[in-house]
Amino acid sequence: MMIDTGTLGFGSGERAVYAANPWASRGRMFPEEESLTRSEFQRDRDRIVHTAAFRRLKHKTQVFISPDGDHYRTRLTHTIEVAQIARALARALKLDEDLAEGVALVHDFGHTPFGHTGEDALDEMLKPYGGFDHNAQSLRVVTKLERRYAEFDGLNLTWESLEGLVKHNGPLLTKDRKGIHGPVPQPIRDYCELHDLELASYASLEAQVAAIADDIAYNTHDIDDGLRSGLLTFEMLEEVPFLAGLMAEVRGRYPHLEPSRFAYEVTRRQITHMVEDVIGVAQDNLKKLKPQSADDIRAANHVIATFSEEMAETDRRIKKLLFSHIYRHPDIMRIRAGATQIVQDLFKAYMDDPTLMRSHYWVDHIAGLGQAARARHVGDYLAGMTDTYAIKAHAALFDHTPDLR
Repeated sequence: MMIDTGTLGFGSGERAVYAANPWASRGRMFPEEESLTRSEFQRDRDRIVHTAAFRRLKHKTQVFISPDGDHYRTRLTHTIEVAQIARALARALKLDEDLAEGVALVHDFGHTPFGHTGEDALDEMLKPYGGFDHNAQSLRVVTKLERRYAEFDGLNLTWESLEGLVKHNGPLLTKDRKGIHGPVPQPIRDYCELHDLELASYASLEAQVAAIADDIAYNTHDIDDGLRSGLLTFEMLEEVPFLAGLMAEVRGRYPHLEPSRFAYEVTRRQITHMVEDVIGVAQDNLKKLKPQSADDIRAANHVIATFSEEMAETDRRIKKLLFSHIYRHPDIMRIRAGATQIVQDLFKAYMDDPTLMRSHYWVDHIAGLGQAARARHVGDYLAGMTDTYAIKAHAALFDHTPDLR
């Protein structure tokens, strides 16, 4: 994919007409005085970084359960890597870098302990009460569960940051001849009744680059962690022609490179090619659309920042590789089974006796609530746990806790 280097943004002060404008934000649910030193999106990003939810990402699984080793990605290191890629894309496309970075930093706030395994387990337990969705949980965290400010619950983020959090992967509702329809997680539906995030439209281009940055980051870094763990080999990477080509390039230039340096040279090229592909596609889409505002991006009815058809096929092949050799590996599946048991056991224990959730600020009120409301509080409590805290909590209540090593 060819890039128009003449239109690239290299200075943080450049902003295109289609970029989100922090000085013309749609505002916050609770009005606040403007800052003398920071834009509204800078304030959002800073609030996100200073949360307990952000710190807890340090001990939440990305792929490999955190006790497995200090060198594997956690949700926190993954999040930082996503933010770096999102900011690079935003700068190249002359977007608001602070908004793109903020959406990237907050996008995984709702993830449970033990990665997608914990989410699947919690969703199963909450099925009778509306289920569990990590994106909806992220919204609950930043609008309700973070309790630090004197005048409101949550972080009181701008409309644009909340829109990006909820819709970075696309609209939640579909517009067609039958009208506007589609399943929306209840927490998102409830919030939008108070503060409409326009679920049938696409999000800003800043949110879109945060979403594609997430794909680029985990595709690349799950390969890196897989090689480090031994579940992946360089020979396995040959299954993907794109990766085979990168390895041939590195071997040709550095024929005697040690494995760890070889792996890094391959993955850094992978990121570069994917980022440049997205920039080229986005530039082509922008030339066709000719947007004059951020709302023109929202009304485009298609994604602007995405992969080319060729890179999208590479993306599918990489995901297939990761699923077959890592995500469904017998060792990982054994650990996933143990993690599922921990989440399910804790959910049942807390539903039976909410007073066991000693650090939950609603614990004194939960006993009088109905089952659905109680279950949602238990879900909030469990989703906020780190891997290490969940393991300790289980060990304190049960005679046997699965070994997740």
